[in-house]
Amino acid sequence: MDILIRKAKKHDREAFSQLIKTHTPSMYKAAKAILKNDEDVADAIQETALTCWEKIGTLKKDKYFKTWLIRILINHCNQIYRQRSRNISEVRLPEEGNVEENFTAVEWKEFLQCLDEKYRIVTILYYVEGFKIREIAQILDINEKTVSGRLATARDRMEKQYTHEKPSAVVYRLKERNQRGLKRKERLI
Repeated sequence: MDILIRKAKKHDREAFSQLIKTHTPSMYKAAKAILKNDEDVADAIQETALTCWEKIGTLKKDKYFKTWLIRILINHCNQIYRQRSRNISEVRLPEEGNVEENFTAVEWKEFLQCLDEKYRIVTILYYVEGFKIREIAQILDINEKTVSGRLATARDRMEKQYTHEKPSAVVYRLKERNQRGLKRKERLI
């Protein structure tokens, strides 16, 4: 990877192209969390690639290439989001794969959509992309404690969402079982 970055810094198109292809899935996930629209995501990724190509010489440390790339991507996403400023929520059910995995993915997406953007971005960078708190702080240009706080808030919201939903489902099932039991007793009498 370091070799590709050094070649890209010398404006080797093939090396730069390979770097972008390698990081496209990560870029897609981060952009999708902010924009939610595939066309906007594609625009953000394309603009990011162009900006990175033009400014690859400004990358100070090669080991932070992905951090630098994601920071540029987030800036483009925020710019597109502000320009379009629309609130369209799309619910897409997965077409393939294990039903249980698809349900979990849909649940995860629904949870992320419920979060404010500042919590959603931090959550995706930490849990999906695997960045460390220090790296997220650098990407977003915020304090590490702020990142930790936002992660804690997101976890609290997730816990509240699930503890709030599950008891009602359990209570419903218990009531349903009790009603069946009462009907059986009535039949016996």
